[in-house]
Amino acid sequence: MCLFGSVLREDFRPDSDIDILVSFQDSVSWGLLEFSRMKRELENLLGRKVDLLTKKSIEQSHNWIRQREILETAQVIYVAG
Repeated sequence: MCLFGSVLREDFRPDSDIDILVSFQDSVSWGLLEFSRMKRELENLLGRKVDLLTKKSIEQSHNWIRQREILETAQVIYVAG
């Protein structure tokens, strides 16, 4: 799990959302329901809106500028053991 975007910069405001990038092992089975539940749980824990993205979706993005920005600035906050 990584953070990216304004949460890592000085322009983070009280009304800013928190941008989170997640990746899953290939052996992990998950779908839209689990993804939505994870987003909702993170929003409840953090008390803010969360923009939750998967690393795979960013890697497959055609917007290479956004892709590079996210992947180069993301900071790991949790790795499952």
